[in-house]
Amino acid sequence: MNRKKITVIAIAITVLFTAVGTVFADSGTAMTAEAQAAVTPSKAIGMLRQGNARFIGGSTVKRDLLAQVSQTSKGQYPFAAVVSCLDSRVPPEFVFDQGIGDLFVARVAGNFVNDDILGSLEYAAKVAGAKLILIMGHTECGAVKGACDGAQLGLLTAALANINPAVEAVKGDYTPRDSKNAKFVQAVTEMNVRLNMQKLRERSLVLREMLDKGEIEMVGAIYDVSNGRVAFWK
Repeated sequence: MNRKKITVIAIAITVLFTAVGTVFADSGTAMTAEAQAAVTPSKAIGMLRQGNARFIGGSTVKRDLLAQVSQTSKGQYPFAAVVSCLDSRVPPEFVFDQGIGDLFVARVAGNFVNDDILGSLEYAAKVAGAKLILIMGHTECGAVKGACDGAQLGLLTAALANINPAVEAVKGDYTPRDSKNAKFVQAVTEMNVRLNMQKLRERSLVLREMLDKGEIEMVGAIYDVSNGRVAFWK
């Protein structure tokens, strides 16, 4: 086989593997090991963007979820991991129009990371092959509002304490500095995402090394509960 033919075949294979991740995640077929391997971190971000665009555009992919249960019964190959809030209005699989086996999802009131969640994310990325970590807050977050107000309620008090650093880190002329001030709440919501992205880098050596090597990427986002749109940023 001459060099020209080898080059043509190599290009064809590259195109195939570049497209395969989108083909699987954007269709009714569950992700496979081959499809996951073909997804780059930047492509994973694009797949979430495209999924959210389908969601807000009313053109979500038709999926046979029971078929996906069968397809994933012997293994799972998610392309991304999402840390999001417990809020019932923010289901990541719906928001990003993904199916069974496409996403790892960790949900906790206030979308913060602790060692348990970081360990789970290490598994998702290092062991199971996810290419992207997304930490996503949302507008009108009850947990953030509770932290802004210094709410006290059983074990919830300790959970909300994880958001307090964001409350304290927001500077500027916000009056009042409580849940009655929508601009202050939004500023804390965004700061909370940024601080937890920073915390992930600081506390997880495994994930920091993968980020530094470009094996995975991490992005932040805010979901708007009024329209379903996700705003991404690093």
